[in-house]
Amino acid sequence: MSLHLHDITVTLGQGDSRTTALSSFTAAFEPGALTALVGPSGSGKSTLLAVAGALLRPDSGQVLLNGADLAALTDRERARTRRERIGYMFQSGNLLTGLTAEEQLLAAASLTGRPSRSLRPRARDLLAEVGLAHRLTHRPDQLSGGERQRIALARALLLQPELLLVDEPTAAVDRTRAEDLTALIARTTRQYGCVTVVATHDPVVTGMADATLDMLDRAAPRTAAVG
Repeated sequence: MSLHLHDITVTLGQGDSRTTALSSFTAAFEPGALTALVGPSGSGKSTLLAVAGALLRPDSGQVLLNGADLAALTDRERARTRRERIGYMFQSGNLLTGLTAEEQLLAAASLTGRPSRSLRPRARDLLAEVGLAHRLTHRPDQLSGGERQRIALARALLLQPELLLVDEPTAAVDRTRAEDLTALIARTTRQYGCVTVVATHDPVVTGMADATLDMLDRAAPRTAAVG
């Protein structure tokens, strides 16, 4: 499994507010490696995640996930790819208001047609790994921002995605929890060989990453020191 973005251009907005978020952007991301996207707000990190995850179709260029161009797929095919092959963790969490922590994970599994009963043990194990074993029956309005982020991460990991896209996973947690969450992301990446791309401002994340990509440099990921 690999992810290659080739000559990607994305423009956002209309009229006088139209801006170019990505311009002729090319980069490669390898399986089993965590790549940290760095750069100031507005440098294109979130846009890159949206394009890579088939949430946003670029104006031009190719998004090659294991050789298949996501940008060329139909809307139905893109939706199926998102459900079955890609895991997302958004900064806001994007949790469903009426569901408990455990139900958030099982509902995501049901969208792929997989029986939730078979995934319940893994869901509970993941919630325990992110420190929320005691919050299985709590709903989003009963949780802190950091807890909602951790549930979103567990949900993204549930189906062992081929591509994992994460937006600012440590923004609402303390340093100890940030280290734990980042270690979980890195461990999962290496264990399952998925491609993982994390947009971050946090040195904890960049310190554990296998590679970094500075969005202002527009360069291919540089191998980071590991070990």
